[in-house]
Amino acid sequence: MNVTEQLRAEHEGILTMLQVLERISQQMSSGKPANLGHLEQIIEFLQVFADKCHHGKEEDILFPALEKAGIPREGGPIGVMLSDHSRGRNYIRAMREALEELKKTEGGTDEFVRAARGYIELLRGHIEKENNVLFVMGERNLSQEEQTRLFDQFEKMEQEKIGTGKHEAFHKMIDELSGVYLSN
Repeated sequence: MNVTEQLRAEHEGILTMLQVLERISQQMSSGKPANLGHLEQIIEFLQVFADKCHHGKEEDILFPALEKAGIPREGGPIGVMLSDHSRGRNYIRAMREALEELKKTEGGTDEFVRAARGYIELLRGHIEKENNVLFVMGERNLSQEEQTRLFDQFEKMEQEKIGTGKHEAFHKMIDELSGVYLSN
């Protein structure tokens, strides 16, 4: 597996979690109370798996390699991706704050739904751009040797940033939550 294949595979898990988040947001909008434990799990997934691990691999390893290979940051696709990552962190922060409000007063539903919907829209477009533009450019500009070197760095980073077994635990969480919210 090369680096772009690994990132695309991670995108699939993220997209599934976005479907779960979308379903919960729809239920919350219609007045159904949310399972706060599930919201907590989703936010942890987004903060740790999607942002810290997945976006960390891109920001710390892939994007510098792409820049070195001649793909520009400023005014180019890397700059757009970095901007999206920053905006996504703001949405996650807003969801976290709204969840804390939900825990205290059962207020914060509208704020949570608004932040969740913004994040879902942002990430779906972001993933589309990465999969079909940036990663294609990377595949053309990075040698197989460089891809292998980057893949090894990805594996090391994942161990350091989230630890052994956490990736698999997140995939189990995706399966469990999608079973609850997407099976009907």
